[in-house]
Amino acid sequence: MAEDTKQEDDPVEDEGIGEGAGETAVEEQEGDTNEEEGGKADEDKEANLDLILDIPLSVTVELGRSKMLINDLLQLGQGSVVELTKLVGDPLEVLVNDKLVARGEVVVVNEKFGVRLTDIVTPMERVKSLATT
Repeated sequence: MAEDTKQEDDPVEDEGIGEGAGETAVEEQEGDTNEEEGGKADEDKEANLDLILDIPLSVTVELGRSKMLINDLLQLGQGSVVELTKLVGDPLEVLVNDKLVARGEVVVVNEKFGVRLTDIVTPMERVKSLATT
């Protein structure tokens, strides 16, 4: 009987009898833990997302570009016209922190200019643009 008491107190070692029996119990316990942590992980992701939602970003809408000599720049005055590289009807570029994220067209909303997005840049195009800059 002393031996029976000793066996109950000692941890059970898998000696190859019923292979995998000990492993199955461990896997089930881990599965239960993951299910409980799944809800907690979602809450952690939301909390992490909340941390970045207040970060200010610089949004720029680019109508066009132009290159000119310093002499021509110095000659500019009120009423001067600067010719841009874009044509009428070409989409505007929407940049966030100087990275292209969308293209759109000019609209007027309550006597203010706005941009109607017509094309969102795909993540693959964004990665390609990072490689070129």
